[in-house]
Amino acid sequence: MIKTDNLTFYYNKEKKDAFSFPNITLKEQEDLLILGKSGIGKTTFLHLLAGLLKPTSGKVSINNVDINSLSNNKLDKFRGQNIGLVFQKKHAIQSLSVLKNLEARLFFSKKTVPNSEIETLLQKLGLSAFKHKRLNELSEGQLQRLNIAMSVIHKPKVILADEPTSSLDDENCKIVVELLKKQAKLNNACLIIITHDSRIKPFFQNTIII
Repeated sequence: MIKTDNLTFYYNKEKKDAFSFPNITLKEQEDLLILGKSGIGKTTFLHLLAGLLKPTSGKVSINNVDINSLSNNKLDKFRGQNIGLVFQKKHAIQSLSVLKNLEARLFFSKKTVPNSEIETLLQKLGLSAFKHKRLNELSEGQLQRLNIAMSVIHKPKVILADEPTSSLDDENCKIVVELLKKQAKLNNACLIIITHDSRIKPFFQNTIII
C-alpha cells in the first residue's frame, strides 16, 4: 500500500540540513509509529510521504504508484483522493461549519459520500451536535476530532498524522490515537503517526525511531 525506498532530502544545494530516512513497507490496514525528537526531520518525512516535498533521491509508492513521477496536477488529484492528512495545525476553513468543511473536503477530493455516511462519521466522533457550528465555537478537542474527520471522510488509502497528540492531556491523547486507529481500520487504510510523543508507543506494535 505504501512503500519508501532510500529517501533523502536536502534543503539547500550545499547539502546542509541533509536527511536520510528509513525504508518502510506497509500493507492495507497496517499502522506505524515514527518517533523522534524535534529537529530530526519528522515533519519533512511526512511531507515526503504525502508528496508535499519531492525527495532529493529515492521514491515513495502508494498503491503501486510512484507519486514523485506524477505531474503536479496529477499528484494533487492523487493526494486528494488517496491520502488523508492530519496536520499539527488546523486546516479547516474558519468561515465554514463542521458539516460544510467536510463537504468542502469531499468536493476538493472529487469524491461523493452519502449523507448517511457523513452523519455516521460525525456521530462516531462525537460531533453530531456541533455539525452546524463554526470553528470558533468549538473546543480544542472538537477541532481535533474535526481534523480527523476531514482526514478520513474521502476514504483514503493512507492516513498521515503529524504530532496529533502533542498538545493533548493523557485522556484525550488516548482518545485521539484510538479514533485514528479505528477510522483507519474502517477505511482499510494504512495509518502513520509521526511524533515526539512517547505516550503513543503502547498503542503500536510497529515503531521506528529516527
